[in-house]
Amino acid sequence: MWRRLQVKVGPARGLITSTQVTRRSTLGFCGSDLETHMEAMRKKAMDALPGSSWTPLEINPNLPPERADIVIVGGGVVGWSIYSQASTVLSGGGIRQQFSLPENIHLSLASADFLRNINEHLGVLNEDPIDLQFNQSGYLFLASEAVAHIMEENYSTQRYAGAKVSLLSPTQLKEKFPWVNTEGVVLASYGLENEGWFDPWSLLNAFKRKAISMGAIQCCGEVTGSCWSTATATYGHLQSCQCCQVQMPNSLEYQPVECAIVVNAAGAFSGKLTEMLGIGFGPKQSIAGIPLPFLNLNYAAEPDVSNLEVDHSFFQENVWPHLAFRVPAFEKLKVTSAWAGFYDYNTFDQNAIIGTHPLINNMYFATGFSGHGLQHSPAVGRAVAELILDGNYKTLDLSGFSFNRILTQEPKLETNIV
Repeated sequence: MWRRLQVKVGPARGLITSTQVTRRSTLGFCGSDLETHMEAMRKKAMDALPGSSWTPLEINPNLPPERADIVIVGGGVVGWSIYSQASTVLSGGGIRQQFSLPENIHLSLASADFLRNINEHLGVLNEDPIDLQFNQSGYLFLASEAVAHIMEENYSTQRYAGAKVSLLSPTQLKEKFPWVNTEGVVLASYGLENEGWFDPWSLLNAFKRKAISMGAIQCCGEVTGSCWSTATATYGHLQSCQCCQVQMPNSLEYQPVECAIVVNAAGAFSGKLTEMLGIGFGPKQSIAGIPLPFLNLNYAAEPDVSNLEVDHSFFQENVWPHLAFRVPAFEKLKVTSAWAGFYDYNTFDQNAIIGTHPLINNMYFATGFSGHGLQHSPAVGRAVAELILDGNYKTLDLSGFSFNRILTQEPKLETNIV
């Protein structure tokens, strides 16, 4: 049985001269020090009483909170962009306006303006200004006779959307870029502005720093499960994700996080997240039977992705000869390092999937960018934030990138894929 221990100790007076007492005092406490020590003991005893919050188990400070308004799954630039505007970065980052779809062109134009004025959007009080090392230099596309008409169509679309692009004949191309081998080229397209390259790591950290300054909580872990409620709708069972189970890295420890909204920005692993809610496992002719069209592991034109070992032979045999033929200077260059990573490739039409799923009314998609997620992240973050906060798009209409086109099997193809 626990009993309350009350001890009253008065302040020490005078000098202690006894040798024995002096030796004991060096091991104990005198005066106010003893009072402090006894107070700490009383507090520890009280904390151990039934009903207190004391626990003998160590609390992991890296656990996510038990409740959150919005859970964004995916710690890449798209996920952080969504949060910073609602309340992998080993490669070089590029941005271009030369696409075939108006939506992608408008996304690039909006994102380029964001990048040029990034400190107005992502600057944090008393923090260093952001330097993206944004080098503005146009992309150069080359076309053979077989596809020159597609380049001309894309050029018209780009100019109509407000992009500054010019077409070059083989002679003009050689004059502007004498180091390019123009053999087989009948037409070239060159971006005059709003294109170039920047440091993706700086952009990711800028979004992250801004989001955390606004109250975002970063958690490193893996969503391994979820819980949901189900209601019946005319076109199937409507689900609502009510919590995400987050497992800590290299641990069996996990934390269920209750939430009102989930944003699926998990890139190549986005399909795995929807599978936890049964999407893709329903009857084939039903909405629940249609999975996210991501990362066909047997895609013939790419190396095996069952592991992340660099396939040097693929580069040497399939990429290097084309580079050296078009730009002979590449013959004198040597590959010094390489890495391999996952690509959130949308096998349906190589375009983003943005918006809600028809059967999961509180899960928002921002994934499937097929290589241009980094450059479009500022504009996409704003668009998804508008969907969450306002219920519809306010600036750019991206409804053409909704999941509905997958249901109706009407691909929205982007022909200018790099």
